[in-house]
Amino acid sequence: MFGDTETFSGFAVDNLAEARDFYGKTLGLRIGDDNQMPGLMTLHLGGGQRVLVYEKPDFTPATYTVLNFVVTDVGAAVTELKSRGVGLERYPGFAQDDDGVMRGSGPDIAWFTDPAGNILSVVQQGP
Repeated sequence: MFGDTETFSGFAVDNLAEARDFYGKTLGLRIGDDNQMPGLMTLHLGGGQRVLVYEKPDFTPATYTVLNFVVTDVGAAVTELKSRGVGLERYPGFAQDDDGVMRGSGPDIAWFTDPAGNILSVVQQGP
């Protein structure tokens, strides 16, 4: 039924202005506004993908990863994130190196959060 239907995902934040600054300036993503509905922001990602971000007054951050950025070198991505002031998350029970990267248990991956506390990751694709 929906095999050829365009899809997009979305998630909430507590402050759209902070999110716009983080995703646009810190992460360098192209940001768009949905002119049909004020209070919405669209992240334009590679391959024509888009993610809707909206402000929610009673927001609580998700306890899981809401967005994964696929990179060719997770170490280089972590170094760049740190240079832009982004801290990496550490989780009990996960073997993470000094940079916060979990290696050798599937694809190399590191987690960080946006200003609202949503969990994001950089995950390495391929060798």
